[in-house]
Amino acid sequence: MGAQNPQSQADSIGIVLETADPERTWNAFRLGITALEDGHGVSVFLLGEGVEAEEITDDEFDVRDRMEAFVDAGGDLEACGTCLELRNSEGSEYCPMSTMSDLLEVVTSSDRVLTIG
Repeated sequence: MGAQNPQSQADSIGIVLETADPERTWNAFRLGITALEDGHGVSVFLLGEGVEAEEITDDEFDVRDRMEAFVDAGGDLEACGTCLELRNSEGSEYCPMSTMSDLLEVVTSSDRVLTIG
């Protein structure tokens, strides 16, 4: 591999998570944690089924643990308020209710945006 661009360490990554699949969700947060540990800023926005992430229970993929580790490592986590309301749910300490304007901010302020669905 070639030399790394020193500026790339300051890049920010936006992850739009649109799935409640345990393995995909778990891996999205693992990626976010790895990026934070590498010096990147990371925001995860839960959209659609993604707002169900905090409620995922799976013997193999401890999504809640990775979500908490992501936030504790300095990651920004938000969830679509409308998507939560459609599911008769609300935000939490780790995952506050947000708006489309907040999602727009994640998308427009991130150097790279990844959508996982």
